[in-house]
Amino acid sequence: MAGGGGAAAPKQDELQPHPVKDQLPNVSYCITSPPPWPEAILLGFQHYLVMLGTTVIIPTALVPQMGGDNDEKARVIQTLLFVAGLNTLLQSFFGTRLPAVIGGSYTFVVPTISIILAGRYSDIQDPHEKFIRIMRGTQGALIVASTLQIVVGFSGLWRNVTRFLSPLSAVPLVALTGFGLYELGFPGVAKCIEIGLPQLILLIVFSQYIPHAIHSEKPVFDRFAVIFSVAIVWLYAYFLTVGGAYKNAAPKTQLHCRTDSSGLVGAAPWIRVPYPFQWGAPTFDAGEAFAMMAAAFVGVVESTGSFIAVSRYASATPLPPSILSRGIGWQGIGILLDGLFGTASGSTVSVENAGLLALTRVGSRRVVQISACFMIFFSILGKFGAVFASIPPPIIAALYCLFFAYVGSVGLSFLQFCNLNSFRTKFILGFSLFMGLSIPQYFNEYTSVAGYGPVHTHARWFNDIINVIFSSEPFVAGFVAFFLDNTLHRHDSASRKDRGYHWWKKFRSFKTDTRSEEFYSLPFNLNKFFPSV
Repeated sequence: MAGGGGAAAPKQDELQPHPVKDQLPNVSYCITSPPPWPEAILLGFQHYLVMLGTTVIIPTALVPQMGGDNDEKARVIQTLLFVAGLNTLLQSFFGTRLPAVIGGSYTFVVPTISIILAGRYSDIQDPHEKFIRIMRGTQGALIVASTLQIVVGFSGLWRNVTRFLSPLSAVPLVALTGFGLYELGFPGVAKCIEIGLPQLILLIVFSQYIPHAIHSEKPVFDRFAVIFSVAIVWLYAYFLTVGGAYKNAAPKTQLHCRTDSSGLVGAAPWIRVPYPFQWGAPTFDAGEAFAMMAAAFVGVVESTGSFIAVSRYASATPLPPSILSRGIGWQGIGILLDGLFGTASGSTVSVENAGLLALTRVGSRRVVQISACFMIFFSILGKFGAVFASIPPPIIAALYCLFFAYVGSVGLSFLQFCNLNSFRTKFILGFSLFMGLSIPQYFNEYTSVAGYGPVHTHARWFNDIINVIFSSEPFVAGFVAFFLDNTLHRHDSASRKDRGYHWWKKFRSFKTDTRSEEFYSLPFNLNKFFPSV
């Protein structure tokens, strides 16, 4: 190595690549080690704040189209929050046992809108009656759709599929679980740039720059960056609203920027416990159920990506396929609860909360269980919950910019197990990521122009199934990568090494790595009755 002049040759260890890690290092509290109680409670509250965004956005978009007013919107948000709390507790105790928040999902919005536009509701004049009837229709569809996840999960079918998932095919799936939600990031911030941009800048300053500027013993600013930045910007938005900055603004600007435009605080009851069948008996329609089932199937794939991201940020070992399958089964039970209570939307793993694990570097299970208690508590005490739920949407979108990016980057981090100098790796990686962005872009663009998807036959349920499946970035990318990775000379020994399959070999079965027992075994000695394979 001819260095310039008398420069010393680099030492041998400096030229070594970064070592590969089964578990993510530098995590302050891993899945089984809870932080001290005061800190855990604050961190739990932070998770609650972050999951509120999706919980509020989905009903705000759907309920007015269903014919509901602010009262109904407040009740649907409360119900969604309540069921999210239950589902998160179920998932963290009996499902994958990961610190994953199970909340409302955008995947189910398309089939719900399809139900709203169904011909059988168009002649109902009374908006309240129309809302109740549509809500019952969505409940029936969700109840039927939940069976798909319950069967796929608990039968072990998903276990047999994910056994063939290598680090290479996990990269596009997990990366686009985060990056694929790019439409919810800056476009949301820009709807009220004077609130959204300061929030984004402050979040980055608090979480990345301040901790390095002041070398404090305890990580305070980076760990609670969400609470600090949201409090400051929300107060600033409140002063703008009170000061009359938006008095003569366009209605759309007022809706996004004002802190009092959601109409939730006035509409929410003081105390109300959501209960099953609160809107009446669900109604069933085969076509709508099929469309919802397609969304549930996409939900299985997206949640698989999120679960893999969560397990990484919780500093756990890679998920054994049997545990992943168990988690999907419990998520199916979660969608069943969505259908019984009437939330107007199914649920999947919250991607933004997976990103929050990365920001705080706390992957503790207890923190997420505490956040589930906050969800249940604030969904019953409606007025208090409504105060937090009226945070302006651009603030939430600014949080998304960082959290979805973290989940996307954990997907890319699995490339450490793959051989990036192999042309097979380059082809599978590049093609699946490109198609995962390109195909949904076509479907979404077509829909926004024409008002219906590219697949437009007389069978509406068939249209919905195809349009829902191909509008999901992680589904398309994951499917393409999984298919190519398992069909292109996979028995070749060089290919097996290139795709990183040998790194995950010891996690294929629950028994082969002792750490799986520590992270994923069921509580209360339930493993005796429900053994993991």
